[in-house]
Formats: sequence, structure tokens, C-alpha cells
Amino acid sequence: MRPGAVTVGTVHGAALALTVAGFGSTLWYGLSEPRSALAFGVLIALGELARWGAPRNTGVPPVLEELRGREPAPLAAAGALAYALLGENAGRTTTHGVLQIVAVVVAAGLAGVVPHIARGKGPDLDDLARRILTVGFAALLFQPLYNAGNVTEYLGQGPPYALFLLLLLVLTALCDAVLAALMLRARTLPRGAKRTGGTPIPYGPLLRDELRALLGIGSAVCATGAVMALGVAVAGLWALPVFCVPLLLTQVSLRRYTAVRTTNRQTIASLARATEIAGCTPPGHARRVAALSGAVGRELGLSGAELTVLEYAALMHDIGQLSLVDPVPEGATALLPPEEQRRIALLGGAVVRQTGVPAAVAVVVERQADPYREQPLPARIVRTVNAYDDLAGDTAAGGLGALERLRLGTARDYHPEVVESLARVLARGGVASAPAG
Repeated sequence: MRPGAVTVGTVHGAALALTVAGFGSTLWYGLSEPRSALAFGVLIALGELARWGAPRNTGVPPVLEELRGREPAPLAAAGALAYALLGENAGRTTTHGVLQIVAVVVAAGLAGVVPHIARGKGPDLDDLARRILTVGFAALLFQPLYNAGNVTEYLGQGPPYALFLLLLLVLTALCDAVLAALMLRARTLPRGAKRTGGTPIPYGPLLRDELRALLGIGSAVCATGAVMALGVAVAGLWALPVFCVPLLLTQVSLRRYTAVRTTNRQTIASLARATEIAGCTPPGHARRVAALSGAVGRELGLSGAELTVLEYAALMHDIGQLSLVDPVPEGATALLPPEEQRRIALLGGAVVRQTGVPAAVAVVVERQADPYREQPLPARIVRTVNAYDDLAGDTAAGGLGALERLRLGTARDYHPEVVESLARVLARGGVASAPAG
């Protein structure tokens, strides 16, 4: 069985069981408050339709770009969360339960993805399973307590009730982050890990990335979901379209922001290929260094913004070679004397500063040849990974020989912790193949 399949299968199975229970209960007992169910169902379906043309989620670290290419559907998520936290409708206590909430959310979500399926872009099963389990978790925390009268009896309808909803939102967001990190770790578990001694991506950094993501569109989704539930409780279902507008505007802004980031990344990737086109570096060298640097940076706990700087610097770390009169053999700067490495790094930093990327990227490029005790962490990573890619193609022993040479150079050139992090990444399969040698 493929590593991680048990975890994925368990999560999918739990979501499927909850879905079957939801539909079975709703069909058996009938649909409670059909107007509310229809209103929230339409909102969720429209939210799924709003994925149409949405750019890919480029805010994640590049090493996991392909695995975490989810398109955002914040309106659908907020609508589902609001339905789960709905206790009253225009002053009247609601009677829908946890299982009906799950059934409505699943049915509306599936209805909203039909056009995407027609375009050959079906729903992400991991994303769908997370949505079902997260909404079920939120409904299970809220509905039994509210329907029993415990919430209104002890908290009333004032600030304590709002704080109670805030607590539920925090717990729900944590549940979603835990599930997302768990599924991503399962999906990235290397094949044959138990046989070869490879290690999976640590769960801690993945969870940390998901928690950081909550500060962005995740917080807007949670806040909108709570406000929708409170608004419907007072004003009725007419509050739904009113409270949708801010989140829709946020989604439009997010699309534009991700489109700009995608354009920037494509521009930087094109600049990085200039050294390959000019024959200064081997084909794919910059891409391999960027991908492997991202994996090492994640291993060492860099934030999303720091990983972006690291990726850009790794892509353009060799751009200084374009200024040389005599090209470096095979583009392997790790084999040059320290003075020559430093000169190429400074030339590269000067070029990078003219491209309009953040100044932090140029700093990493300029300082990649410094002694590691004087370098910032991203520069240590770029230097180590670049040397590994250069040496893996230069030594007869390939990757193992390159790692051994890096370990021997930890007295001055390469930070020991970065070298060991690189070794762990490579032990679980890495993210890019080393050049043949």
C-alpha cells in the first residue's frame, strides 16, 4: 500500500460516512426549514461557481505548489460555516440539526462544481473531505448546545455570545489546519520510505504553514461566516446577500494579488533561464536549486514570505555569471576560489537590484558566498544547495559524495544544520533529481 494511503483513506472514509449519515437522516426525517436550507445552499453553490477562472494558490511555498494547488472558494466556505453556526432566523429558533447541515453543504457544493467538472476540472477530494469534516465539527460544537438552550441561558445574546462564536471559530479553524497539514503530509510521504529509511515531511512545519494561512483569507472566511449567522439571526435571510459583498471584494483582490505574484514568478523564472540559454549553467540547475532550497527552508521552519524570498534568490543565484568575460566551466561556482565566488555573487546582486524584486532577494544573492557565520539563513541555504547540485554532477559518487564534501566543509563554508536538513530532505526523495554524474 502506498505510504500515506491509510491516512488519506481514513479521512475520506470519515467524510463519506458523515455524508451518508447526513443524506440518510435528511431523507428519513425530511428537510427542516427548507427556505433556510435553500438560501444557504444557493449561497454555497454560488461560492463554488465563483472558483471559475480563479488563479492557482501561489501563496504557498513552491516546493508544494503542485500538491496544494487549491483554488479559493471563500464564499462557499463562509456560507457553510454560517449555516453550521445558525441558531436563529429573524428571531425564531432554528430546528435543523448537524446531519442536515452536512447534507445541505455537500449537496450545494456538488451542485456548484458541476460546471467545473464539465470543463474537466473536478473537485479536489481532499479539499471536499476537509470541508465536510470541518463543517460537521463546527455544527457538532454549536447545534446541540444551542438547541438545548444552554447557550442562551448562560450567555444570552450579547457580547458573551459573540465571544462564544469566536471560540468556536478558532477551534474550527484549528481543526481545518490540522486536517490540511495531515493530508498534505500523507500526500508527500515518499514511496518506499519504510524500506529505504526515508523520512516524511515533518508535520510541524506543515501545520505552521496552515496556521499562518489562517491570518489571510482564512480569517476573512471565519469572520464573514460568524457575521452572516448573527445577521440572519436578527434580520433574516435577507442579510445573506448584504454580508456577502465584503468577502466577494476580498476574493477579487486576492485574485488580482495572486495574478501579480504569478506574473512576478514567471518573470523571475525567465530571467533565471538566461544563464542556461547563454550556456553559463547546466539546464535545469536554477530550477533544481530553487526547488531543493524551498524544501530545506521548510524543514528549517521559514515562513511563507521568507520562502518566497528564498525561491527568488535561488532562481537568480547564478545570474552574476552573465557579467563574466570567461565563463565558469559547467557553471559550477562551488568549485571556484572563495574570492571568485564572492565577486560573482556581488555581480549577481547588482543585477538583481535592477529587476524590481524585493531588496531582500538581492541581499541573499550577494551574501551567498560569505562565510556561513556571517550569512542570513536564506543565503546559507542557497549556498549549500547550489554546492550540492554542482558537486553531485562533479563527483563520481554523485549525491552521496556531494553530501560528504559538504559535511567536510562545515568548518567554514556550509552551516552544519543546513547540511543536515538537506540530507533529511534528500533521504525522503528530495524534490528534484540531481544531475547525472
